[in-house]
Amino acid sequence: MGSKIVFFDRDGVINKEIDRYIEKVEEFEILPGIGEALSTLKQRGYKLVLVTNQGGIAKGLYGHEEVRTMHAMLQNYLSDFDAQLDLLYYSPHHPDYGNSLNRKPGSMMVERGLARLDGDPSQCVIIGDKVRDMDAGAAAGVRGILIEPNTDIRTILNQIP
Repeated sequence: MGSKIVFFDRDGVINKEIDRYIEKVEEFEILPGIGEALSTLKQRGYKLVLVTNQGGIAKGLYGHEEVRTMHAMLQNYLSDFDAQLDLLYYSPHHPDYGNSLNRKPGSMMVERGLARLDGDPSQCVIIGDKVRDMDAGAAAGVRGILIEPNTDIRTILNQIP
């Protein structure tokens, strides 16, 4: 039997959605309850994987370094809860600048996570605040939980056994 994995979108799920691209590290605000929620999922035996579109890179609004810095800050924060992410994937592509299977609703980031962690899609879930997150999961056989942006995900843990 393969691993159980929870895939997470980033903006609006892990950190506060601000209705535009998060270009600066100072704008990266982790939502309340994330550490506790991810810790609970780890205790339930889940691997944790971030899958995020970062099309602002293709648009030249910010670079890979800013994204890597934000993700390092997130991992540092989560380490206080013993809840670090097992994998972090981001797509720097934007449809205005070319197509990519990596960018959600493409399923490549989810499929990579499943392959790297030997995930069993029937035992996995993706949490996102956009239909494209659900589509990316569905294309890889992973059940989706669609939430409103900036929801405290502790409120949906009952949907993840």
